[in-house]
Amino acid sequence: MADTPNTTSSDRRKPSLFANTALILVVIALLTLAWQWLNTRHRFNEVEKSLSQKLEAYQENNQQSLALAKQAEERSTEANARTVILQQKLEESRDQQDVLQTLYDQLAENREATAVAEVEQLLTIANQQLQLVGNVKTALLALQAADKRLEPLNLPRANQLRETLALEIESLRKLPQVDIVGMSAQLEKLANLCATIPLISARQPTFNANAAQQNPATTESLNAFQKAAYPIWNDIKNLVTVERIDKPEPPLLSTDHTFYLRENLKLRLLTARIALLQHDEVSYKADLATVTTWINQYYDAKHPNAILAFKQLKKLSGNNIDIQLPQLTESIAAVNRYKLSLEKAD
Repeated sequence: MADTPNTTSSDRRKPSLFANTALILVVIALLTLAWQWLNTRHRFNEVEKSLSQKLEAYQENNQQSLALAKQAEERSTEANARTVILQQKLEESRDQQDVLQTLYDQLAENREATAVAEVEQLLTIANQQLQLVGNVKTALLALQAADKRLEPLNLPRANQLRETLALEIESLRKLPQVDIVGMSAQLEKLANLCATIPLISARQPTFNANAAQQNPATTESLNAFQKAAYPIWNDIKNLVTVERIDKPEPPLLSTDHTFYLRENLKLRLLTARIALLQHDEVSYKADLATVTTWINQYYDAKHPNAILAFKQLKKLSGNNIDIQLPQLTESIAAVNRYKLSLEKAD
């Protein structure tokens, strides 16, 4: 009987231990659930926040995409308008190209005739330069231009004409070169120089004056009296001149005769220039010889300008201007035959 209370107390303790344990487990379970709920709630908030950010970013991207799409549509419209304009211009360019092609075909048909006409004109210019002016250089350039004009044709008839032109060019190159322009300029300078040469009747005062100008006396080492007397002494020396005369003096010329003498001298030099252009060597040298004789006879031959004139006359007289210039008859005949063949072909 004594063991019964102990048993009863032990039985009572066991349910209370189980109850406590169960309560602890329940509390732990509740805490765990609460922690999981809070964690889940936190994660859900983060996910919601992330989704809202992504949604905002998507909306921004969507707005940008809409703006880009609008710009692309506007650019597409502009591109379409430009395409239409380009197509119109392309059609216009095609029409122009067709017109140009038609013109080119027409020109190609007449190219040979046009080239022959140009060659004929160049040959005419070359022949005129040879016969009228005697300008070999210009004629040679004209023939070379004619040969260059025939080069693109590359036809048998054109090659035959080019061979004839080559012979004419070679014959012109073998001619001696005469500087007609330079000699003509020298004759003009000689005419101006002769106008400054004094006559024999006026040679001594002029000569003494020139000598005084060219060789001035040095007065730096003279005293005051000598400096004052020096001009008087020079005038006294010029009063009387002793000169040896190896030939009789020409008669004194009046003012009118002097004028006509100088004009005739210029006229002789002018006719010499004309003879030079005509390659008339006989008349050219005769005029220069007459000018030399007149200067030696009527002018002061000892004057520096007269000496220079004699040198230029000797140099000009030594040039050979008598050159037999060709007439380009072979080339002109070849061009005429070419034109006849073109007319027959038409």
